[in-house]
Amino acid sequence: MSLTQIGFDEGEALLEWVALTDALAEGHRRPKAEVGDTFLYRGKDTLLSRSAWIDGLGIAVKTAMIFPDNPTREVPMINGAVSLFDDATGQPEALVDFHLVTKWKTAGDSLLGACRLANPKAKEILIVGAGTVAASLIEAFSAVWGDAQIRVWNRTIAKAEMLATAYPGVAVAPDLEQAVTAADIILTSTMSTEPVIQGAWLRPGQHLNMIGAYRPDMREADDLALSRARIYCDSFDTTLDHIGEFKIPLASGALQRADVLADFYALDRFERFDPEAITLFKNGGGAHLDLMTSRHVLDLWTQQT
Repeated sequence: MSLTQIGFDEGEALLEWVALTDALAEGHRRPKAEVGDTFLYRGKDTLLSRSAWIDGLGIAVKTAMIFPDNPTREVPMINGAVSLFDDATGQPEALVDFHLVTKWKTAGDSLLGACRLANPKAKEILIVGAGTVAASLIEAFSAVWGDAQIRVWNRTIAKAEMLATAYPGVAVAPDLEQAVTAADIILTSTMSTEPVIQGAWLRPGQHLNMIGAYRPDMREADDLALSRARIYCDSFDTTLDHIGEFKIPLASGALQRADVLADFYALDRFERFDPEAITLFKNGGGAHLDLMTSRHVLDLWTQQT
């Protein structure tokens, strides 16, 4: 079996956001994934490998090399690849660009949640944070809500202005509370350890979709936001006991496990848009989503070759 190599530009040319959400939904109809993570360290340098095996879909190992001093060498800080293996034989099938899979998996994950929960006629979308993930969210959500006004808020307004300049039609939101109040969909992609979204700002009909927090000490919404919302996530396994967004309020008693109503393995329990409800979706990620995304990329590659 020959090994296929798919770079960022070649892979991105094949991808479309709504089709990716369909592939993620289909992946969750298969048997639940087995996942595992490995970390190795050398001083400041880190090797992170995330593995997933889904019966009938295959095996993926996503390896990231994080070398903080690389920018001084004029080399990217993060490098890596996704290795795909055949489900039946275990033979290697493909190497897919790490940044391609990460970009599309992360934004596609949140887009799938929003497509199930948010107002399909949303007119105002707010992105909180102005980093790399925010850029991919602009692309992903524009593919579904093309007529909506997208605004970006960031603690450093210059970064929000730079992002808005890169995407014509995107506006800068100068005041966070006012922007949250006006938005139909709120997307958070920050590195915050303290809540940036206050539950008192929310109103019925809004959808809050949180991407940024990934460590046990990180969260982006306060307890009141959680108590006012109907809560969903991509995976119980990667969010409840691992990310501060849920882990901290679970420990304090502000949140109960039963309050998180469903994950993607029960997509039929994701309620369609209710103008009387606030919905909250937590994007926790996971290697199983990397597998689903990279398999989708390889399938598209195979079809066009």
